[in-house]
Amino acid sequence: MSENENNKETPIIIVKGKKAKHAHHGGAWKVAYSDFVTALMALFIVLWILAQNEDVKNNIAGYFNDPSGFGTGNGPSVFKGPGRNAQATPSLLTEFQKKEIQKENLTKMGKELMDKINAEGLGELENQVDFEIADEGLRIELMESDKANFFEVGTAKLEPNAKKILSVIAKQLSKLDNKIVIEGHTDSRPYPGNGMGYTNFELSADRANAARRVLLKYGIKDSQIVEIRGYADKRLRDPKHPRSAANRRISIIVKYNE
Repeated sequence: MSENENNKETPIIIVKGKKAKHAHHGGAWKVAYSDFVTALMALFIVLWILAQNEDVKNNIAGYFNDPSGFGTGNGPSVFKGPGRNAQATPSLLTEFQKKEIQKENLTKMGKELMDKINAEGLGELENQVDFEIADEGLRIELMESDKANFFEVGTAKLEPNAKKILSVIAKQLSKLDNKIVIEGHTDSRPYPGNGMGYTNFELSADRANAARRVLLKYGIKDSQIVEIRGYADKRLRDPKHPRSAANRRISIIVKYNE
């Protein structure tokens, strides 16, 4: 048998090498990474909120209390409070927001009252009338001075200028439904009798009641006045000068609506 015939009968075997494949890592790392990014974003949001003022914080709280009002565009803005085109429903507003709105309204009313007082020709008494937003509401104080008294000395009899100012205040406050407290204050000049007779407590309460009667005459409803307080000289406006005329005053407090 020839060599060529042997080569034809022997089968040719071809060995191919198998390429190695990389191991499959799966997608678990993607889930872990997305969780990390979400947590990081939440941290940044919390830090941003902590850096904002109280108005923004309370509006954000209002959103989470009732997001439906914000979603429709009819509720308050997180940054600007109640929307311009619609009033926020009471359920949307936090107690803080309600009080802030009342503060703005009462502050505006105080400025309007001062304009009315000036329009009535009482501008010379401007420095004796003070408006202040206090814990209870708007405090209106009518203070005596060395040049102008609101009461006859030692009595609860109102001077004409005091009656005129009280009439202007009454006409404005009668437009509201807020409750009203009236306080009387005196200086530290004592009455004789060592506290056993008529004292500054009686005088301060009598003066507050005299103011109450004028307010009722010019439009305040009796149901609006909820308290009369006579503090005598226990809450001096000018503690360094206990006999100062500025300590003799009537305070009218327009309370926040609950």
